[in-house]
Amino acid sequence: WVSFLLIIKRIGFSAIRKFTRKTQTHLDDIFVKAADFPVTLLIFTSGGALVERILPVIGQQGLTRFFLIAFKIATVVAIILFIDKFISSAIKTYSAKIEILRTTGGVARGFVRTIVITLGILILLDSFGISITPLIASLGIGSLAVALAIQPTLENLFSGIQLVIDKPVLVGQFIKLESGEEGYVQKIGWRSTWIYLPSNNVVILSNKALVNSKIVNYYYPEKELYFPVEVRVHYGSDLDRVERVTLEVARETLRDVPGGIKDFEPVLRHHTFGDFSINFAVVLRAKEFTDQHLLKHEFIKRLHKRYAQEGIVIPFPIEAVNYEQEKVSARKDE
Repeated sequence: WVSFLLIIKRIGFSAIRKFTRKTQTHLDDIFVKAADFPVTLLIFTSGGALVERILPVIGQQGLTRFFLIAFKIATVVAIILFIDKFISSAIKTYSAKIEILRTTGGVARGFVRTIVITLGILILLDSFGISITPLIASLGIGSLAVALAIQPTLENLFSGIQLVIDKPVLVGQFIKLESGEEGYVQKIGWRSTWIYLPSNNVVILSNKALVNSKIVNYYYPEKELYFPVEVRVHYGSDLDRVERVTLEVARETLRDVPGGIKDFEPVLRHHTFGDFSINFAVVLRAKEFTDQHLLKHEFIKRLHKRYAQEGIVIPFPIEAVNYEQEKVSARKDE
C-alpha cells in the first residue's frame, strides 16, 4: 500500500510540476513544494491505519490501535506543516514586491507560524476529546490584556497595512509632510515610515501619524511637474520683446539642462503691476520634483545674462522721497 501510493505520488507530482512551470503565477509552485513532505507523511501513516482496518492485533496490548492514533496525529501535523510552509514560502517569494514584507518578512513569517502552530495544537487536543474551551477562554482574556497593553503598536501595525493596501505613498516617491519636511520615502515598516531628506537626514514617522496627516505626493498622478519662476522687469520695458527673449531662454534651458522636458513649450503670464516693476511668471516643466532646482538655477543665470545683452532692465526696489512735500511739512511743524 505505501509503495503503491509513493509511486502514484511521484508520478502525479512530476506531472503537476511540469504543468506549474508553464504558468505565470508562483503560487502553484509554492503549493506543490509545500505539499510534498506532508503527503509523504500521510502515506506512511495511512499504511498503519490500513493494517488496523485489515489485520488488527487483538489483545491486551492492542498494538495496532495506536496506528489509528498515529494517523490522526500525523494528519493534523501534516496540515500544520503544509499551511506553515505554504504561507512562509509565499511571504518569502512576494516580499520583493511588497516593501513592508521586504523589510520585515522574518517577523511576518514568525507571526504566522506561531498562529498556525497554536491553532494546530488546539485542533489536535480537541480531536482527542480534550476540552479546549477553558484554554480558549484563557487565551482570549490574555489576548485582550496584551492587546490593551500594546494598543499603540497595534494602531501603527494596522496603519502600516493600510498604507500597503491603499498605497498613498510608495518607497522611492518624493513627498511633503504636513509639518513641512520634504523627502523620499525610504522604508515602510510595521510601526514607522522613514523619510529621507535632501539634507542627508531621516524623519521617522509613525504609520498612524502618516495615515492621519495631509501629504503632498509629488509622484502622483505622474512624476513630471510644472513649476513657476517669478521675474520682474522695468516699467519702461517693451513687454512683447521681453516675452520673446524670456521664452527663448526658457526653451534653451529645458533643452540643454538635465531634468527638463525638451518638447514642452514654456508659458509666460504677466500678473501684477508692482510698486517698481511689472511682474510675470514663467512656467517650466521638469521630469521630477528635485530636477526643478537645477532648472531654476540655470534659467535665472541664463536669463540674467541675456537681459544684460538685450538691454532689458531688472529694477531694484525703489522708494521715492518727495523733498518739496517734506519741506512744506517741516515749515508747518516750525
